Formats: sequence, C-alpha cells, structure tokens
Amino acid sequence: MANTTIHNVAFALLVALTLLAVGPPPPRAEAAMTCGTVLSYLPTCIPYLRLGGTVPLPCCTGVHDLNAAANTTADRQQACACLKQAASGVSPQGLKYASALPSKCGVKIPYPISPSTDCTKVK
Repeated sequence: MANTTIHNVAFALLVALTLLAVGPPPPRAEAAMTCGTVLSYLPTCIPYLRLGGTVPLPCCTGVHDLNAAANTTADRQQACACLKQAASGVSPQGLKYASALPSKCGVKIPYPISPSTDCTKVK
C-alpha cells in the first residue's frame, strides 16, 4: 500500500515538470512552490500516468493551473527538484505517459521530461 502511494506521488511529481512555464525570472525570486503544492494540482492525472489512454479533463485543468501557478523561475526550479527526487522510482512506461501529458493537455514546454533534467537550467 505504501509502495503504491509512493509511486502515485512519483508519477504526479514527474508530470509537474511538464507544466513549468518559461518566463523571465524576477530578481532573486524565492520559491513559494512546494512538493505538496505541485501534487495538489495533479491527483486526477494518476490513472492516466499508470495506464495511459485518454487524459481526464480534470487532469488537464490541473496541468493548466499548475502551469499558471509556477510563475517564477524559483517556483519552476523547486518543482523540478521535487520531480527529480520522485522520478527515481518511476517506470519507463510512466515516464512515457508523463512526457506526453503536456501536449495532450495543450501545454507547451521547452525541455524534455526526464529524470536527468538539470533543474538549474529551468527558467
């Protein structure tokens, strides 16, 4: 049971990486986004991340909302760090579904979804 919860959290965190908006950073921005905040946008995405198929509309709503909420470089980098931590236990199939999620929800991001993403380069 705990292992399933860890995988659900890992999937949700990985998806959040896809949602980070790109924009100019404010001077010395401090991250307000936490891993808990990132996860709070994505619980309805978990079935898609496990099984693929059609992305539920509430999941895409969460994807769009998270994209809008991660509006500073610090927030985007913090969300990335949460995802990297969680991504270590995600299956290759889960990574494939996560990388497809932004385009399926109409969100464009300028970097790949990967556990090896350098979060310091996320702007």
